[in-house]
Amino acid sequence: MNAQLPLLLRWPAQQRFETFVSGANGVVLALLREAATINAAAWVFLGGPAGSGKTHLLLAACAAASAAGRSAQYVPLRGADGDRAGSIRALGGSELLALDDVDAIAGDAGAEHALFDLYNRCFVAKSTLLFSASAPLARIGLALPDLVSRLSACAQARLTPLDDAARRDWLRERARTRGLALDDAVLDWLFAHHARDLGSLAALLERVDRAALAAQRRVTVAFLRDLLGGGA
Repeated sequence: MNAQLPLLLRWPAQQRFETFVSGANGVVLALLREAATINAAAWVFLGGPAGSGKTHLLLAACAAASAAGRSAQYVPLRGADGDRAGSIRALGGSELLALDDVDAIAGDAGAEHALFDLYNRCFVAKSTLLFSASAPLARIGLALPDLVSRLSACAQARLTPLDDAARRDWLRERARTRGLALDDAVLDWLFAHHARDLGSLAALLERVDRAALAAQRRVTVAFLRDLLGGGA
């Protein structure tokens, strides 16, 4: 496969269905679980804003498929450069293929045609395709009518961002798996001073974890002020 579209063969342990805080997205979670493990399940087009958990769910689907004995590929389309059409045409051969950020190829005629061909090949091969984008299909700007028609045949799922209470639960649990305890005061401070989307929170937790380990300190508000800056 072309190196410009990276392929993840090992699924991150933190990105599993079991670690996804579903909030109001229980139906979406069930839909993707079924698609990952049942060959005849519906294909899924998943829309949701940045930080809503799309990548987490696609990687979780690949992990679940692998655990069920199915071959799986995950391919992020955003950030790919060079011959994207050729890279997409090189895909295939797995029982489940998850394509993240389909909206990234909107307006690229060659890449859109390549994705249309991939869809048809996977349909014939009875593979499962999962797609994600930052918005519903009708709003992402794909120009190829045949591709839009094919993607419209997928089950259309929409992720609802978590509310702050659910995000706090998600961050606390994710920290717990790393051996970190985040009390209410720490969470209050983080949510008052930093972005609250899940992607930003995950990156922030990674930074805090590394710093706390290096300093051999508990995570307190004073520690966070020293590390990240910010007011009282």
